[in-house]
Amino acid sequence: MTGRKPANEAPIPNRIAELRERAGLTRAELAELVEVNPQTIGYLERGEYNPSLVLAFRLAGVFGRTVEEVFVRERSE
Repeated sequence: MTGRKPANEAPIPNRIAELRERAGLTRAELAELVEVNPQTIGYLERGEYNPSLVLAFRLAGVFGRTVEEVFVRERSE
């Protein structure tokens, strides 16, 4: 489940970094919990990679949140 999104695909805003920090997890620890490379967590947090649906559900499960609470359609400004 590693790899980067195609260049023409817009990033999906997310709260992964915020939720990870609140949970007291490092990128490596979160990566282990969701079975990806720690680099993938960095890509996700920076908006350089969109997760698969399976990974999105794994991340939401780790944080005890819904997918919609972790990933948002649009950022409020």
